[in-house]
Amino acid sequence: MALTGNTTAADAGPLVAIDSLSVDFDTAGGTVHALRDVSLEVQKGRVLGLVGESGCGKSTLAYSLIGLLADNARVVNGAIRMGDRDLAGLNAAGWRDLRGRRIAMIFQDPMTALNPVLNIGRQMIDIQYRESLSKAEKRARAIEFLGQVQIPDPAARLDVYPHQLSGGMRQRVCIAMALLTRPDLLIADEPTTALDATLEMQIVDLLRELQQRFGCAVLFVSHHLGTVAELCDDVAVMYAGEMVEKGSARQIFHHPQHPYTQALLACDPARIGIATRQLPTIPGSLPDLRRPPVGCAFRARCPQAWGRCASDHPPLYVAQTHHGARCHLLNPEEGKT
Repeated sequence: MALTGNTTAADAGPLVAIDSLSVDFDTAGGTVHALRDVSLEVQKGRVLGLVGESGCGKSTLAYSLIGLLADNARVVNGAIRMGDRDLAGLNAAGWRDLRGRRIAMIFQDPMTALNPVLNIGRQMIDIQYRESLSKAEKRARAIEFLGQVQIPDPAARLDVYPHQLSGGMRQRVCIAMALLTRPDLLIADEPTTALDATLEMQIVDLLRELQQRFGCAVLFVSHHLGTVAELCDDVAVMYAGEMVEKGSARQIFHHPQHPYTQALLACDPARIGIATRQLPTIPGSLPDLRRPPVGCAFRARCPQAWGRCASDHPPLYVAQTHHGARCHLLNPEEGKT
């Protein structure tokens, strides 16, 4: 079932279609079922926000889309379709050909994403190794893109090293490097985690401006609901390796249907209207994904759980047009028992 917040974009076909993707990690303690039957579409020219608690599978899904899963990870089922290619079956050479051309990524920590022993110019020139341009032309493009991300005096910045820049400046460099190859899909894996609140909003505003300018699709992974509401067109909510709700940002933030989504929004400090010394939390913890629950994965923490939740795994029910949630409360055919 294809769900999106924009009918026109959906009619044009998705840029990436994830179909029943399951990913396992082999560990000394047993097999961890990190992603379970995830289906999702990333629409052309739109920003999709991926939200959920730490450990819910957001980064695993993001790394699956760019072929950077750990060595102990296995794609056990499903497909990742980009045009007529199934990325889930690509070998290492296939991924190398795709990365930096059609897919690029911005990582959480800009200090570890940049090589500390090479200056910014060298790194931005090296990333253009596929381009048949002279070194001077590549340097000019690097200056141009540093200007695009609003770095002052971009020509001079090419000669500095990452440690000579602030965290916000380093992240702007990473964004410039990701966009330098004009990718169709830009994956941003919690790119503002290491930044303070002021810089966070500057980076979010910059990402939105650049996305509109270049027209690429963006998968924005975050646990910060405020930045997702500010940046994203569509939102997908993950819990315990599953996609539990997806729809437009307006639908998710104004009419959440899954109890987990409702609980996440209730914990957002921006929604707390009175002064308090104790922020709300969701009781309990994520289930052990070595032994996923038989019924609803959120049942043990859900205040609205009922008998069917313990035995039947909920499918993704349609809540409204282009909006679905994996909750039995949305099933109109059966009442509570």
